[in-house]
Amino acid sequence: MLSKPMQDALNCQINVEFASANQYLALSAFFERINMKGCAHWMRIQHEEELAHGMKILDYIHDRDGEVTIGTVEAPDTNWGTPQEGFQAALDGERQNSKQIGDLVELATSEKDHSTHAFLQWFVNEQIEEEATAQDIIDKLTFVGDDRTGQFMIDQELAQRVPPPETQAEQD
Repeated sequence: MLSKPMQDALNCQINVEFASANQYLALSAFFERINMKGCAHWMRIQHEEELAHGMKILDYIHDRDGEVTIGTVEAPDTNWGTPQEGFQAALDGERQNSKQIGDLVELATSEKDHSTHAFLQWFVNEQIEEEATAQDIIDKLTFVGDDRTGQFMIDQELAQRVPPPETQAEQD
């Protein structure tokens, strides 16, 4: 059984994941608007992935006989000046999410909640990947700068992304 503070913190993290999903959906719309459909596709998959993360936490709370509460998710930003700014917003969001996951791990550790600590390790590792991927894309976009041919090539590369298994299971 989850403690009340742990349950509340996990419920808060569900909202963080859903807010992140909304941010990625807004980023997808931004990239569609500037005709970078590969980036839009990449962001749409990221949106689905963040929803799956929220559902993973929701299911965990249920598995531990806890009570799920879904809070309000604020509207995300919707406009960025450049592709780099869009991906920087994604990276900033992932860094904030990493901090919050770290806070959850600290709470689980302080409460000696070994089950939740073990559960959260998946998220810790996921955040390392999320941040590294966003930074890699920013580095590529920075390298090509305003060169539309370079941006086109990056856009084509990002169009090849396939959804991860955890999001595909939700769609079946």
